[in-house]
Amino acid sequence: MSKELEEQVWDALKSVRYPGMSRDIVSFGFVRGLEVAGSTVSVELEMSTHNPDAAEQVRSETEEAVRRVAGVTAVAARLHVQEPPNRGAAAQRAISRDPGLLPDVEHVVAVASGKGGVGKSTVSANLAVRMAQLGHKVGLLDADIYGPSMPMMFGITERPRTDGQTLEPFFKYGVKVMSLGFLVEMDTPVIWRGPMVMKALEQMLGQVDWGELDYLIVDLPPGTGDAQLTLTQKVPLSAAVIVTTPQDVALIDARKGLAMFRKVNVPVVGIIENMSGFACPHCGETTHVFKHGGGERTAEVVGTAFLGSIPLDPAIVAGGDAGEPIVVSQSEGPHAEAFEKICEAVAAEVGRGQRPKLKIV
Repeated sequence: MSKELEEQVWDALKSVRYPGMSRDIVSFGFVRGLEVAGSTVSVELEMSTHNPDAAEQVRSETEEAVRRVAGVTAVAARLHVQEPPNRGAAAQRAISRDPGLLPDVEHVVAVASGKGGVGKSTVSANLAVRMAQLGHKVGLLDADIYGPSMPMMFGITERPRTDGQTLEPFFKYGVKVMSLGFLVEMDTPVIWRGPMVMKALEQMLGQVDWGELDYLIVDLPPGTGDAQLTLTQKVPLSAAVIVTTPQDVALIDARKGLAMFRKVNVPVVGIIENMSGFACPHCGETTHVFKHGGGERTAEVVGTAFLGSIPLDPAIVAGGDAGEPIVVSQSEGPHAEAFEKICEAVAAEVGRGQRPKLKIV
């Protein structure tokens, strides 16, 4: 009976969520011990968080969930909360735990979105190239396993070279680039379960010869699922940028993405509003196809910076399809200026406040 009761208690624990997150406390690894003695249950909870109120809510909801299990007459959930380390300490610990995981990368910056189709990969590519133009050593990891875009956006069709143990990233427009799209056929769908996805990401992080980098830009998959959460836990992220479009449905998802990073103690640099308006090349009139200003309003509500608007421009689309990001084809244009502003915000967030001299490559 105790074994059956223990299984029922585990099932009850899986119904408890960390506040604001979709994952349960069991999959997060917060349950460090469980003891069933007759009808009495003891649960050991351990978590690292800056939010003691959230931790106490988890403890309270744990007791309530277990108390509802038939046959349980008494329950006690003991909570152990640890103060999370600062970003530098977290990064150092992650590197020392796995010496092959980004040992010479100073800062890892995630570009994310709550949903697909908002131009996240376009922003990632242009952000990486612009940072390289500003004189930084930059890498770009296309971590969007199910829809890798960087092979087309950088115009790369070859396979990466390897010595049998490590892959050599491609180097174009001053950026080191790696993507699963370099390793599979273009028309081959990636039909993998979560563990296979994470294994592929770990290999592209630890088995790619990234060398010394100031910044590794990571183009994350859209959404806030297990892949994104696991990646944020394995990689010492210095900061994140959220990409959205102006319409309400995209902004709702952007807020979820921002909340995810804050829950795992990754600082969010700010929000970028992509496709914010279409300027007619013939008459010059601007049409707000997907509304306008939603990104700035959302940034104000959630208390983060608004990094700027990127217009809906045929030149951006054409450049992405042709393998030439807009900051390359129009290195002195308004788009380059917009991305330069984002670069400066990222640099300021991770502690590089000095703006380097512009160097176009």
